[in-house]
Amino acid sequence: MRKPLVAALIALAIAGAGAAPAVAAPAVAAPAVAAPAVAAPVSEAPTAVSKASTPAVADTKAVASPTLQAVTLAGTVALSNCSGSLVRFPNSLDTDPALVLSNGHCLETGFPAPGQVIVNRASSRTFGLLNSAGTRVATLRASKIAYATMTDTDASVYQLTSTYATIRSSYGISALTVQDTHPTAGTAITVASGYWKRLYSCNVDAFVYRVKEGDWTWKDSVRYTSACQTIGGTSGSPVIDQATGKVVAVNNTGNEDGESCTVNNPCEVDASGNVTVRQGINYAQQTYQFPACFTTRNQLNLSAAGCVLPKP
Repeated sequence: MRKPLVAALIALAIAGAGAAPAVAAPAVAAPAVAAPAVAAPVSEAPTAVSKASTPAVADTKAVASPTLQAVTLAGTVALSNCSGSLVRFPNSLDTDPALVLSNGHCLETGFPAPGQVIVNRASSRTFGLLNSAGTRVATLRASKIAYATMTDTDASVYQLTSTYATIRSSYGISALTVQDTHPTAGTAITVASGYWKRLYSCNVDAFVYRVKEGDWTWKDSVRYTSACQTIGGTSGSPVIDQATGKVVAVNNTGNEDGESCTVNNPCEVDASGNVTVRQGINYAQQTYQFPACFTTRNQLNLSAAGCVLPKP
């Protein structure tokens, strides 16, 4: 996980005013959050990529296909230190309180400890809601942190004081739907950062058995192909399937310096315990597990059938 503002200042000082900062994260030290670089396929050795060469415009490379659709920034949000998105689940109603998805390490209270799960904690955090052009059209406010953890996954879900219907009628913005099935390798995706008002398009390269960073471990993580050169501040961005427009993951980390399993340098661990380091490669955490855990009126129910999220 990375600290957006600090990383930005460092990057600007080194590369000049046109350069983009390194990956964004909370105001406390912790894992290497979301800053992809060159991704190598499973059979290849990791390849380092220079962050200084990251373009200051949206990376829109994607696999050509007539089924793909243009992804915009509509429905993304900017947090004080990260990115996020206004989301709904397949069974959410327009009259339900709306939700915002981001990373667990993006909480205003700092990083959750390994094994810690936060549920229904009061919060008045605000989010800048963006339209398709990346213009801030509203400020949304949370009523609580419905769920947050950095154990097995790296995600936070905030419940808002507004309903989906109110937000759509007032600002013309609809929530992104979270897919309730496991994505597939090769899927064309876009990482949409509300913090930087920027899009990064690539493909799902593979699914990693375990990604370990410092004291945290995440299961079945998404690894991007090299086209997604995300930077600091992209932590918490929705990872959107270009064919369906649905959210399949939340962007969260990348290996910055080539170190192994340290903060800001996550490593891959396979089922046999073998460790692989891919400097410059970035990752996201899948979100298909969340719909089963939010039931009537978008309320968290960790005891619901099919809910497999970590419990307190």
